[in-house]
Amino acid sequence: MAGKYGLTVRGIIKNGDGEILILKRHPLSKTDPGKWELPGGKVDPGEAFDTALVREIREETGLAASLGDFAEAVQNDYSHKRTVQLMMYLEDVEGEVKISDEHTDWMWADIRKIRELEISSSFEKFLKKRNWII
Repeated sequence: MAGKYGLTVRGIIKNGDGEILILKRHPLSKTDPGKWELPGGKVDPGEAFDTALVREIREETGLAASLGDFAEAVQNDYSHKRTVQLMMYLEDVEGEVKISDEHTDWMWADIRKIRELEISSSFEKFLKKRNWII
């Protein structure tokens, strides 16, 4: 495993029914292929994490949003890298969902639905920290 850390940011976007926007990773993805996750991505060198999250949300979903409160942080140790992921709530969300080619599907889902899905390792860690899944 690589010794260096990468920083990743993920956004929690809720609709009027309290469901969370999740995306399905591309089957050729290096990490967690074909699994569901929160939208977001890597922070570029020298980029502020809040700027990165707003950028990643627009790139992956087509939505414009502003940063809300901090939700959680998790660490993932992959065979090829180690990451810290910051999960943030997003607000003032505008636009229609149009996913990028990094993902193959999207949905609004409540916790009951999410429990039925194959989810990414970082999303699972986040939900366990919140005691939303065991």
